[in-house]
Amino acid sequence: MSTLNYPLPAFEQKTLDPSSLAVLAARVQSLPRPLVFTNGVFDVLHRGHVTYLAQARALGASLIVALNSDASTRRLNKGDDRPINPLADRAAVIASLEAVSAVTWFDADTPLALILALRPDVLIKGGDWKPADIVGAADVSGWGGTVHSIPFLHQKSTTALLDAIRNNINKNK
Repeated sequence: MSTLNYPLPAFEQKTLDPSSLAVLAARVQSLPRPLVFTNGVFDVLHRGHVTYLAQARALGASLIVALNSDASTRRLNKGDDRPINPLADRAAVIASLEAVSAVTWFDADTPLALILALRPDVLIKGGDWKPADIVGAADVSGWGGTVHSIPFLHQKSTTALLDAIRNNINKNK
């Protein structure tokens, strides 16, 4: 029996460490423009997420997704057990999506430092955000970019999905 060495999947190369914003910005600047930026937790991926990300990518040539770190996610008060999936797992899943060009993360409460360093041409959030309220909107607009709030096509949420799973488990006890 032989043992084969399998290469890492190509999507693993799409995960970019933000520890040096200058290095991150240089790598992102090599992506085709216009550059679209969005952010979120993306904990348990569902149809709403993948539809939203595909729509965001359609607004530019490249899409970078910035994930809330585990600590940042906990500060969002989504529940004591969130995130369900740790950052490295969430980053790998998001990176594997065809619509996504690169994935990074942030530990702050907002991704403003990343937005300022990466200077996206398009800033996107989901339909529950008014464009003027999106973090970084004034900055992106100020350098000539656009800001969009994409309406939800599928009324899905990770919180509702987890509640349904928990209720089903409790019913079967």
